[in-house]
Amino acid sequence: MTTYKNNLSRSGLNPTESKLTTSNVNSSSFGLLRNVAVDGKVDAQPLYLSQLSISGATHNVVFVATEHDSVYALDANSGATLWHVSLLKSAENTSGSLGCDQVIPEIGVTSTPVIDRSAGAHGAIYLVAMSLDASSHYHQRLHALDLTTGAELLGGPTEIVASVATAAGGSNVFAPSQYEERAALLLSNGSIYLSFTSHCDIPPYSGWIMSYAQSTLAQTAVLNVGPNSNNGPAIWMSGGGPAVDTAGNIYLLTANGAFETTLNAQGFPNQGDFGNSFLKISSSGGALSVADYFTLTNTLALSTADQDLGSGGALLLPDVMDSSNTVQHLVVGAGKDGNIYLVNRDSMGKFSASGNKIYQQLSGALPGGVWATPAFFNNTLYYADNGGSLKAFALVNAKLNATPQSQSAVQFTYPGSAPAVSANGAANGIVWAHENTNPGVLHAYDAANLTRELYNSKQAGSRDQFGAGNKYITPTIADGQVFLGTTNSVAIFGLL
Repeated sequence: MTTYKNNLSRSGLNPTESKLTTSNVNSSSFGLLRNVAVDGKVDAQPLYLSQLSISGATHNVVFVATEHDSVYALDANSGATLWHVSLLKSAENTSGSLGCDQVIPEIGVTSTPVIDRSAGAHGAIYLVAMSLDASSHYHQRLHALDLTTGAELLGGPTEIVASVATAAGGSNVFAPSQYEERAALLLSNGSIYLSFTSHCDIPPYSGWIMSYAQSTLAQTAVLNVGPNSNNGPAIWMSGGGPAVDTAGNIYLLTANGAFETTLNAQGFPNQGDFGNSFLKISSSGGALSVADYFTLTNTLALSTADQDLGSGGALLLPDVMDSSNTVQHLVVGAGKDGNIYLVNRDSMGKFSASGNKIYQQLSGALPGGVWATPAFFNNTLYYADNGGSLKAFALVNAKLNATPQSQSAVQFTYPGSAPAVSANGAANGIVWAHENTNPGVLHAYDAANLTRELYNSKQAGSRDQFGAGNKYITPTIADGQVFLGTTNSVAIFGLL
């Protein structure tokens, strides 16, 4: 499990889980094995590697990054710390919250890292860390760490700097203090992709996407999708990661911000500002550019009301056949307005003042709004909206059914939940979801019928409690265990 939601489509599916089944995931045989303390909030999804050789011994390893600018490699079977490194330089501290309550009380590593087991001599984990030096200068840095020691690789870390031209002939310069790297990192075709959000909606900020060479940590391209704006759009997707197709095109959702309803001859906003949009970004030739997009008809009103699309993340569906036997290439997303949008990746629809030109729209399907990326398994899409139930929408003939085929009895408090799925092929599908309460709760549902709850961490009294919940958490499921980041630990569940 080397990247956010397990794969580049961001489906959240582990299809090779043979130990956990719909029969043995229950409070009699499954529960909390250990709760391993760390030095800060775990806002990034834990990552996992099996059979990794460290100091002459073989371990199953869970990698945990914290807001205290630390990275841990933990033995998944014992909880022992195999290595632990701080990403702070001498006389540095983590950043404070900068007047925003989204990431508190400190900002260090917020986004989910990415791992390449084949990089370097022992493999590498790539991540972005924020810090504040003794001269009150803020830093954003890209690190590559050796998987077996935590040592910095490639002469890193690399200081993140960037600028782009504006329509007025000036420059928009990346200011480290104004941003955090919230969306998960993407590794594709030898490049690491970063994308940045603001602290709340505190200006000035705009929409930065950057690529770095995996082998050198050198910056290779910069794109800003709000270059002429001091108020977005930011890219945060509640921690979701940009997705990528087989051609190397990158897909993400932008939040509230500038969008020019005056279009150029190609149907793009005439100054290149893409608020509230599905974006298809080309990485052809090492450059980054917007190849296609879809923007909501009411984008300006949504931005005024802070009802951004980019509160949710994008998921690429597998190729699916419609009722006329035509293969469709689709991306799905949802945001604060409570609608599910299914967009044709080959012709996304751009902007129209007369109405959304979109492949499919389910209006009001998620009435609480979405602060998460969904999961997908066995032709079923799983969403848990803010204050709502976990819902299963069937995909039939390349269209989503408007009514959920099943939903949980539990209503998930803010921000809802970012589900993940474990299965063994098409069998033993289990949907895992985290409830952001105090104490937090891990839930497991039969993927075929969400009214059937297999397990939750309250069922055995205090035995499986792991502390206060944390928002934007996605469970990681691997080799019979479930790893869950908390406000000060990583909780490890499995067969008792």
